[in-house]
Amino acid sequence: MKPVTITTLLAMKRAGEKITSLTAYDYSFAHLLDKAGIDVIIVGDSLGMVLQGHENTLPVSVDDMVYHSRCVARGCTRAFIVVDLPFMSYESGREQALSNAGRLLKEGRAHMVKLEGGRTMVDTVRFLTERGIPVCGHVGLTPQLVHQLGGFRVQGRDSQAAARIREDAQALQDAGASLLVLESMPVGLAEKISRDLAIPTIGIGAGPACDGQVLVLQDLLGIYPRPTPKFAKNFMHGADSIQTAIEAYAKAVRAGTFPGPEHSFAD
Repeated sequence: MKPVTITTLLAMKRAGEKITSLTAYDYSFAHLLDKAGIDVIIVGDSLGMVLQGHENTLPVSVDDMVYHSRCVARGCTRAFIVVDLPFMSYESGREQALSNAGRLLKEGRAHMVKLEGGRTMVDTVRFLTERGIPVCGHVGLTPQLVHQLGGFRVQGRDSQAAARIREDAQALQDAGASLLVLESMPVGLAEKISRDLAIPTIGIGAGPACDGQVLVLQDLLGIYPRPTPKFAKNFMHGADSIQTAIEAYAKAVRAGTFPGPEHSFAD
């Protein structure tokens, strides 16, 4: 199979084909995801929680992300690799963002970097994309702001908050972002954003109308020891192997059967 590129993902959105995505942090799991035909692998700063055991993503460093990205890249021949810029690695200014994003692409072999935030990040997104660094945005629940948000809470419940998120999404696209993660928001809001934007949206806790879906791999396998979020599903139930579970997830996303109402937040 040909390698997935951002052009591939844009074509999938236009054709109404669902994009499959999962997180991975090492060579072995990346190889399994790539073999199963997962379109996008996100090397998330969620590794701070599921690998390192922290309560949130804040302690993760750029060195951590470079290391795990490089491991994942060795396991892939097809999947498109998106890597998180961790907390305080891009907020201080455009030059800081450029330096750290450059490391992720050069040393970590990422295809794209992801950063959190809406209109406050527009200048940074434009600065990066004008210099040849592809950017994925992330709006809704932004885990790096967990303390400011008062925890891992659904965002965009009221009309004003929903309007702000829609404006953030549009602003990120206008600044040059070519992919957008929508996390923990009502299904109707995610549907409107996905309809309004020309770029693909990848949902996590954002309902079935997004152009694609992502889960943290450890949630899909049911091996994270802390409480599982509502939007996750353990695909190991009834599966005879990890490979089978990953393939079942991909099939469910493409068929539109995951996420179901029980994994989504109503308007």
